[in-house]
Amino acid sequence: MPESDIIRWDEGSWTHTPAARTLISADGHADAHLDVTAVEGSDAWRHTAYGFVHDTEHALLAPLAVGEAMDVSFRAPWDGQFDQAGIFVRIDDEHWIKAGIEYADEHLGLGAVVTDVRSDWSVGYVDDWHGREITVRVSRWPDAVIVRARADGEDWRLVRVAPFAGDAAASAGPFLAGPTRAGLVVRFTRWARSTADVALH
Repeated sequence: MPESDIIRWDEGSWTHTPAARTLISADGHADAHLDVTAVEGSDAWRHTAYGFVHDTEHALLAPLAVGEAMDVSFRAPWDGQFDQAGIFVRIDDEHWIKAGIEYADEHLGLGAVVTDVRSDWSVGYVDDWHGREITVRVSRWPDAVIVRARADGEDWRLVRVAPFAGDAAASAGPFLAGPTRAGLVVRFTRWARSTADVALH
């Protein structure tokens, strides 16, 4: 992977303010980690299958240009139904992607929701990722966003190739949501920008 530039937590703007945010020092570096607490009922979804629109996720966003990639690393307890964390890529209210982990029905799911007015959802189990540091990476191409993920230092897994308008201004960064409960705390350990991956395989 290309060399990355760390993005500071104060460089982003929240789509919706979380319940709490705490900077945590690690390995002698001040403000290395960011602990974020979700508001109960926070989520992101539009229409499909459920019939509702939820636009209350907590996403900390900074610009993402065509030709760039962004990585977000995080840990969470994964013990509440529909707890979510990962990376959010946004053009506007009706055009966005969320990718990462969702805990549902006692399983960890790795997947993505791609929204173009209406949302879709793809997911697969990664129960062996419980308790590990997870990194989700998005690469922005002229006509697509490529989503990859891994646990700890393992090989990257391709999660999704999604259409995405190259001529639109977009931003991306860490996100979390707690649709069914209060008290979800996600520790974000790294946020970085680099050059987009040049191949799918």
